[in-house]
Formats: sequence, structure tokens, C-alpha cells
Amino acid sequence: MNIRDQLTDAELSAVTERSDWRATRIVLFDWTVIVGTFYLMASYPNPITIVLGLFLLGARQLGLGVIVHETGHRSLFSSNKLNDFVGNWLSGYWVFSHKDAYMRGHLKHHQEAGKETDPDLGNYKSFPVTHASLKRKFTRDLTGQVGWRRIKSIYRGLKNIRQLDEEARTYLLRSVGANAGMLLVLTVLGHGWLYWVWVAAFMTTHMMVVRIRQIAEHAGVPNHFDTDPRLNTRTLYINSLERLFIAPHRVNYHLEHHMLASVPIYRLEKLHRILVNKGYYDDVTFQRGYLDLLRNVTVSG
Repeated sequence: MNIRDQLTDAELSAVTERSDWRATRIVLFDWTVIVGTFYLMASYPNPITIVLGLFLLGARQLGLGVIVHETGHRSLFSSNKLNDFVGNWLSGYWVFSHKDAYMRGHLKHHQEAGKETDPDLGNYKSFPVTHASLKRKFTRDLTGQVGWRRIKSIYRGLKNIRQLDEEARTYLLRSVGANAGMLLVLTVLGHGWLYWVWVAAFMTTHMMVVRIRQIAEHAGVPNHFDTDPRLNTRTLYINSLERLFIAPHRVNYHLEHHMLASVPIYRLEKLHRILVNKGYYDDVTFQRGYLDLLRNVTVSG
């Protein structure tokens, strides 16, 4: 069923309209939280603020990844040039996310969702998993084992930089440059150690919230192999703390994103309400919160 058939022309226009102001607020929010977290840790350096900083930074690193995703869809800003600039210089390079390469695979995920050929299927097809299995996954995330593999892949890229094509080489060098710039600025300010908290968050809490996001979007859904997004994708109702620490920028409305990828992330909730009011979700159960979600994607054993 084409979701556009469920919407009037006015509704379709309302949910697909791009707002540069709302997009700018998203970018500013992420960087305000990042700078504020650095300030908090620098002003009150103790185990409590550092642990809090790790979780805040890990979530904001996901937030920057969400911006990469949205700009890759050309849905965040009204200008494609602005989408490209923000998706690279204000988000992607800082978390080593290659927007163009990412989108080539991601667009295939949209085309193949609900099929065996979905390139992202390996991230969630094993669910539900046992409680012990999920605990092992989170342990590997929070102890940096998964993140260390990511660091090694970046190192291999640098080691073989001459063998990379121009696009990949440019992305990698600019990502290293952005991170070197962060280290330099923090060092000049007398707090160079904060950069290593940024790296530690990237290797630990960031990996965990990325995994939780993947689980929330497609794991344990009614039917992985049905092309109806209501059966292969999930929207989750969450609270403000979960939004701050796990799911930035309304990324929890993933079902709506799969229904109409041209809808900016800041209008997905509006699309959700429209479809609820039309009865389009009468047979869909929406879980509330990530604890409820994780209980429903795990089994005893």
C-alpha cells in the first residue's frame, strides 16, 4: 500500500516541508550538549561527571550520526548544498561516518526492507535472543571490544591510505583532521584529556546506543519478511531521558521514516499522529520505553 494514498495533498505537504530553522536547532542542540558536557567534566573532574559525560557524549555521537542520515536523505535542510556541508563538516567527520558511502548501503536497506536481501538484516534477524546473549552484547559494547574493532578499521584505512579511492581518502583525512582539531582546541584550553573521553565514549557508550537503536528499529518485529513497514519496522514511545541518552532527534519514529523517507525527522511525530487518527495503526502495538522493548526481544535461556 502506498502511504501517500493515506494522506491528503495538504497533509503530505505539511509532513514533507523542510525547515532550515528546525534543522539548525537540531545541529546546535547536539553541539551545545557536547560543549556543555566538556565544560561540566572540566569544571568538576570526578568519576561521576566523567561517567555521565561518557553517556551524554555517546548519545550525542549517535545524534551526529542521525544528522548524517538525515542529510543523506536530503531531508534535513531545504538546500542540498547545506545538507552536504552539515552532513560532513558538522556531523559525519567527527564520528568517522562517510555520508555518501553510508547512504549507498542505506538506500538499499530501504528498498529491500522486509526481504532476505536487506543488507541490514544481519543486525537483527537473530532476535529474539536470550537474556544472556543480550548481556554479552552490551558487555562487549561497554568494555570497548566492539569499539576497538572500529578503531582498528580506521587505523587500517590510514595505513593503506594510498590504496583508497579519492572519495574514501578525502573522507578519512578530513575525519582525522576534525578530530585532531578537537584535540588541539581542548589542549590549548588546558583540558586535552577531554578528547580521550570523547574517544572512550565513541568506543563504548556510543556502540551501545547504536545497538539499542538497531534493536528498536527492526529486531523482534512481527515479520522480518513482510514488506509492509508496519510488520518489519518499529516506532517506540519514549520519555525525555531516553531521548537524551539513547534516541536523539525523534529517531524512535522509525516506522514512519520507512513509510515515507522524504519526511524530515522533525516531522515524523506529526506523520505518526495523522496516521493514528486515520486508524492506519489500529492493528499495531506500540511499546513504551527501551526497558519494555528489551524485555520483548529477549527470551529465557
